[in-house]
Amino acid sequence: MEPDLFTAAAEDRQEKDPAGSPLAVRMRPRTLDEVVGQQHLLKPGSPLRRLVGEGSGGPAGPSSVILWGPPGTGKTTLAYVVSRATNKRFVELSAITAGVKEVRAVIDGARRATGGFGKETVLFLDEIHRFSKAQQDSLLPAVENRWVTLIAATTENPYFSVISPLLSRSLLLTLEPLTDDDISALVQRALTEERGLGGAVGLPDDSAAHLLRIAGGDARRGLTALEAGAGAALAKGEEEITLQTLEESVNRAAVTYDRDGDQHYDVASALIKSIRGSDVDAALHYLARMIEAGEDPRFIARRLMISASEDIGLADPTALPTAVAAAQAVAMIGFPEAALTLSHATIALALAPKSNAATLAIGAAMEDVRGGLAGPVPLHLRDGHYKGAAKLGHAQGYVYPHDIPGAVAAQQYAPDAIKDKRYYHPTRYGAEARYADLVERVRERLAGEQQSHKER
Repeated sequence: MEPDLFTAAAEDRQEKDPAGSPLAVRMRPRTLDEVVGQQHLLKPGSPLRRLVGEGSGGPAGPSSVILWGPPGTGKTTLAYVVSRATNKRFVELSAITAGVKEVRAVIDGARRATGGFGKETVLFLDEIHRFSKAQQDSLLPAVENRWVTLIAATTENPYFSVISPLLSRSLLLTLEPLTDDDISALVQRALTEERGLGGAVGLPDDSAAHLLRIAGGDARRGLTALEAGAGAALAKGEEEITLQTLEESVNRAAVTYDRDGDQHYDVASALIKSIRGSDVDAALHYLARMIEAGEDPRFIARRLMISASEDIGLADPTALPTAVAAAQAVAMIGFPEAALTLSHATIALALAPKSNAATLAIGAAMEDVRGGLAGPVPLHLRDGHYKGAAKLGHAQGYVYPHDIPGAVAAQQYAPDAIKDKRYYHPTRYGAEARYADLVERVRERLAGEQQSHKER
């Protein structure tokens, strides 16, 4: 049995009679010029255009491509377009379900197709980051010998998730999240073109706005929701996909949220105030509203990092590292998985003991500085690493704290104008209680020994 012939026949049937295919498949671009978004990859003379033979010299560069980007940004689409533009067979595998056995079967089939039918193969391997090192190693002979044009897709940083030998032999293309304008263009194309809905239904503005929220920058999700809404509207005999019909068809209530208006700031404010108030359930509600509205996960992560210092501080020293780790993870994985990381951080921050002592401390210090309360740096604290510093008295008499038992040196650190100021007033909440005891002992020792030094 020759599986290559069946694959070619399936592709041929889909192109000739696409009516039974999902809308997202029917609307898949057939050329690079039809691709929406990713303009940084589609410029004349770009590596991607050279790969499909555009420009002088025909196809050029490596025979392996790694596409890195969030879900729904067109990784499968680009692989399909490359296969069409180069007149090659298109075989798709997912690293979730396929293993070395399946990969080798495709490679063997590709070698037979090239030798027996003169037809080269594009192997699209989705989620390559799920392959182990040994599984990725099995791809190297096919890449090195150009038995297939390997196009691998990943949502994770390939420098961490793809083995170096494969990465060094590949053209790495980074895909950017689709904008609302990109998704809108795809939706309008799907509404009007014959291979799409062919003008069978309209899409009012409120339904279009909700569809963009549902999509969340994912073209496939947006087109799937559009198809569900259109099917429901046509079944009701409606000429437009109303908001109610769209909500019912995708089983998701419209979120009252404008990412560019008041709701954006109101919901973000409510999230932070709920964390500050230790109401974990309210915080999760507002987090869910932001996620469902298609909010940028990096914006949410930034707010959590601020909250960790503003409202928790030293009451739980792990709060800021947790928020920073969440922000880094969100930047690497994107939605939908980023929702789990944001939930993790939100719960941790909401249930942490609270202290705004760090916030009040820097605020008070900055207020004094802005008010002109400063004064010269004490001579013994000034830089002494240059010729002539000693003659000016700079760094003279400075006591190195590590040479003192307890590592607290009795000397004046603050300028005279603020030497008696106390900016940091720790609370007794959580881990900050130990700082409250510590700071008082240190201040007493500094004050006592400085007074003793003056009397001498």
